[in-house]
Amino acid sequence: MSLFHKTLASLGLGGARVDTVLETEVLLPGQTLPIQIHVKGGKVDQSVHHVHLYLCCRYEDEVPVSRGDSERRLEKVHKTFTLAQWHLPEAFTIGAGEQRQFECRFELPSNTPITIGDSGVWLETHLDVPLVLDPKDKDPLTIRPDPLLDGVFTALEQSGFRILQVECEAAAGFALPFVQVFEFVPVDGPFHGRWRELELITQIEGDELKLWFSIDRRQRGVSGMLASLIGSHELKRELTIPLTLPPSEAGERVVAYLAQVDDPSD
Repeated sequence: MSLFHKTLASLGLGGARVDTVLETEVLLPGQTLPIQIHVKGGKVDQSVHHVHLYLCCRYEDEVPVSRGDSERRLEKVHKTFTLAQWHLPEAFTIGAGEQRQFECRFELPSNTPITIGDSGVWLETHLDVPLVLDPKDKDPLTIRPDPLLDGVFTALEQSGFRILQVECEAAAGFALPFVQVFEFVPVDGPFHGRWRELELITQIEGDELKLWFSIDRRQRGVSGMLASLIGSHELKRELTIPLTLPPSEAGERVVAYLAQVDDPSD
């Protein structure tokens, strides 16, 4: 094979390509995803040391930034986090024009973010080819709430709440470096006129679903407050629901809990 073709392959032109084929792109946290990895050789033979799969998501953090003076400000930045990964345990050579296929199964972590608003989740596939730009493939995923959390969301909707915003925000004290914050507004129903906003964080821990709430009654906005309160262990409103509870009962329990909340300090 000509030196020209080898040079192009080292630049990622005419080299091996990778394509990840998913049986479904709509998933639930905790679900197992069967995956097919198709590797197609380019114009030259190439050694592939590894095939890597990364399940990634994006979250928002605040970092100190200096703008040339003595004052340091906090600036919001987006960070990428790897939720899970898988590696093909053997190297191989892909011949020119050859096609090879590999299969694996990927289990989504139970606290994979729901893809609403700015919360993105995707699967990246990398070929580790020495001395060349690694071929990559990126597949966005749609993550829906599991039945228990869907029961909670349904009950909130039936009580007049609508989702206003969903973000993954940096937070300490969890297995992941962030939490997903759901911000609701009451547009009708029993909470309309009483509350301005409701923030909700959910986490599965063991055999329980934990929920934290922050309520704004004073028309002052609570955006971003819930994650910081959890990190400082100052948040008091917490509800725990067994994962074995039927979704409809989980929703009823959340609404009943919110109905009896009465904390003048909020």
